[in-house]
Amino acid sequence: MASKFVQRKGKHILPTVARFCLISTFFEDGLRMWFQWNEQREYMDMSWGCGWFLAMVFVLVNLIGQLGGCVMVLGRLKVDIACGVLFFIVVLQTFAYSILWDMQFLLRNLALIGALLLVLAESKVEGRSLFAGVPSLGENRPKNYLQLTGRVLLAFMFITLLRFEFSFLQIIQNIVGGILMVLVTIGYKTKLSALILVVMLTILNFYHNAWWAIPSYKPLRDFLKYDFFQTLSVIGGLLMIVSLGPGGVSMDEHKKKW
Repeated sequence: MASKFVQRKGKHILPTVARFCLISTFFEDGLRMWFQWNEQREYMDMSWGCGWFLAMVFVLVNLIGQLGGCVMVLGRLKVDIACGVLFFIVVLQTFAYSILWDMQFLLRNLALIGALLLVLAESKVEGRSLFAGVPSLGENRPKNYLQLTGRVLLAFMFITLLRFEFSFLQIIQNIVGGILMVLVTIGYKTKLSALILVVMLTILNFYHNAWWAIPSYKPLRDFLKYDFFQTLSVIGGLLMIVSLGPGGVSMDEHKKKW
């Protein structure tokens, strides 16, 4: 099968590529905080009337938290702490930018949290591999539930891509994408479904969010760039599923016991 071929050929590189894709939105936003320091600080001050000092602290926390978290995830250094920091940044921005009231942005942030949970699940696998010769006392339940929650939250990303247009291609995209996300969520034919979604989301991402084609003075460029890197992060989460599998709480796992 295609998913097994990809996993076998990219056994060592696939997790790294997945991590790189996943942290891309945090890396891009961290750099944005650096290059747009004054604009970001003034925006927070104007939006919340919190004063220049608290606005500066907000920008600084986002800058250090995101870039530091990215380095830790890529370097596999205290991954649980890095994921905790990046999770805090996602929640902080959800409230700071009033994303909580924008359903599309909220669902994308939930999908991003799902991708972070899958990175955390992978670090649990690595931790256990250090003691490969020690008899197991049972299933790694925390890892299994992390993978389940991650799979469910990733599904929210596809909901934001649904467009109710009466065109043949859009209807096919909605149906195929919806079926694949259900399969990933319940954990049936998980790796193959996730791999197809990776290809599908990559094509849609480059088609709909081509921010590099927009002049730098237009606000649309920043919006498309934000969407592009968030989608790329979710693609990283799907690649993590291709690498790790669905986990113990899935139909694929239960089929082995039948």
